[in-house]
Amino acid sequence: MTYDFDQIIPRKHTNSLKYDFAKERGKPDDLLPMWVADMDFQAPPAVREALAEKAAHGIFGYSDPDEAYFEALAHWFGIRHNWIIDPHTAVLAPGVVFAICTLIRCLTRQGDAVLIQEPVYYCFKAAIRDNERKVVINELLFDGRQYRIDFEDFERKIIGNKVKLFILCSPHNPVGRVWTRDELERLAEICLRHGVFVVADEIHEDFVYPGNHHTVFATLSDEVADNCAVCTAPSKTFNLAALHNANIFIANAQTRHAFQRELEAEGFSQSNIMGLVACQAAYQYGAEWLDELLDYLEGNIALMRETLRTRMPKVQLVEPEGTYLPWVNFSGLGLSVPELDCLIVERAKLWLDGGTIFGAGGAGFQRFNIATPRAILRQALSQLESAVNQIS
Repeated sequence: MTYDFDQIIPRKHTNSLKYDFAKERGKPDDLLPMWVADMDFQAPPAVREALAEKAAHGIFGYSDPDEAYFEALAHWFGIRHNWIIDPHTAVLAPGVVFAICTLIRCLTRQGDAVLIQEPVYYCFKAAIRDNERKVVINELLFDGRQYRIDFEDFERKIIGNKVKLFILCSPHNPVGRVWTRDELERLAEICLRHGVFVVADEIHEDFVYPGNHHTVFATLSDEVADNCAVCTAPSKTFNLAALHNANIFIANAQTRHAFQRELEAEGFSQSNIMGLVACQAAYQYGAEWLDELLDYLEGNIALMRETLRTRMPKVQLVEPEGTYLPWVNFSGLGLSVPELDCLIVERAKLWLDGGTIFGAGGAGFQRFNIATPRAILRQALSQLESAVNQIS
């Protein structure tokens, strides 16, 4: 491999949310952090070089993206996702969650219903509640191996609650599904029929494993594209979260202008220059790095799969189709939620994301970040094995 993903980069004392703020978040200081969705890998060399060049220039005044920036976006999405974008439909935002909150405000009113599919990324529910909208939940169905959508309940909830907006997580965080085109078309048809606008969070779109294919929601049809906002960012793909740069694609001109007006009302105009530079460099020169990263992550998943199967058979890996955040089922241990949390924190000395933060359906599960050098993952699995053996 050209890139060394085995290299351990120290992250303690770097203002890292993942490594430096355990006590502030009510956790012991001695936990091995495998939680929040950032990676323990350096960004691609081309990104770091572009940032160093901009830093050396030394002037960080107000900046806007130029034609080369949008060409980089068009090339990336065209090659990686077979999506021909119109640069005029792109609106920049400080992040995907920021954009989702903004879309909620500009497309719904206080008290309107917004639908999500739990267990799902916890910021969705927070965004709805913090903006004084009604949370409506279409619970995903788990068959013991894989999650699927309850379409009948989905439509019933829309009708019964007069849902105005649906937040789609695609690929899905945390259950790891990469929705098929057929599944997305069914969702789109129901939403079109009932006048429900779709906000598609596709931030994990570049993490898809063999045998699966990510379909950009807006590519389903022109009618679907006109009824959705596709939220993208280079932050997960290239480990750039702190640079606060997202690209939100809204084909419908009226909706796009409403979104832009709401951004202006929030005081947002120009983007972070370092975020623009990093995004452009990543999409121009980061493909080979990402391909090798995906191979490395497949190796980490294989390690986790085999370790659980042979050493902790009561703990089940929900086979990930996408993302680097495997969803792990601990229900076979027969523990309550507090007992499972105790096992993970006090015995295994790990910091994972407890399943219930993603919704009631997450009870008995934990989200596990495997975007880390293999030696760290081995250590985490060893600590988990020791803890599980103590109660088995």
